[in-house]
Amino acid sequence: VHDKRNVKDTLNSILVFSGRKRKKPKHLCLDKGYDFKDIEALIKRRNIRPHIRKKGEKPLIGKYKGKPKRWVIERTNSWHNRFRAILIRWERKAENYLASL
Repeated sequence: VHDKRNVKDTLNSILVFSGRKRKKPKHLCLDKGYDFKDIEALIKRRNIRPHIRKKGEKPLIGKYKGKPKRWVIERTNSWHNRFRAILIRWERKAENYLASL
């Protein structure tokens, strides 16, 4: 299933915490996979400004300083892939396994 089909459900699931001032998201940054007119219209109807990379648009090389940031889940998955011994217990002794945690 393409992520395009889940945009509406994702926008509906955004939590707005109650407090003195409720803050709704004002901007939404998406990649080229979401470059569709209906997605852009859906986001605009919710008074959110879409920032969607267009298909065929050249990458912004040299426009930003520093390394691109990775999403938290991507970093976590990468960490799990590097430390497979935690996922599958290869150690024979429990103290060796616990030391790796």
